[in-house]
Amino acid sequence: MSDISDFETRISAALDRIRKAAERGAAMPDAPAAPQTTDTADLEALRSQLDEERAANAQLEERVKLLKQRQDGKLSELEASVEANRKRAAGMDRELQRLRQVNADLRDINEQLRKAVEAGVSEPHLVNKAMMAELEALRATRAADAAEMDAILGELRPIIEQEAEEDAAG
Repeated sequence: MSDISDFETRISAALDRIRKAAERGAAMPDAPAAPQTTDTADLEALRSQLDEERAANAQLEERVKLLKQRQDGKLSELEASVEANRKRAAGMDRELQRLRQVNADLRDINEQLRKAVEAGVSEPHLVNKAMMAELEALRATRAADAAEMDAILGELRPIIEQEAEEDAAG
């Protein structure tokens, strides 16, 4: 950024010199031929400096443009990462809600089965319901674990890829 300030200062100084030279030329229309040659030489030097400053300014503008493009690219990457994390979190939340519901159903069926055993009544359909609820609870637990592993792998994948790139490069 100090380069930009230096260039701006140099450009401003060059423009001031050009303006002063132009004012001197306009203020003295009847000036002798010899001083005009000196003014012409000064004017040419100032034009040369102005062209150099314009070239430097164009280079700086190109650098700023490249930096903006890089920044926009990084911003897009971050936004994509945030969206992927939101999707993973939503998936984990769905699986956890399902797990909670299945476990609540399992507790309810086990309570019914317990009451039937206390009453001395054999209820085969309650045993079947309890077995089905337990299987569903195991499936829900597995799905929640899988969602959690996906979230962990999603966080580790960029780190692993970066290390692999560094190993390949160096």
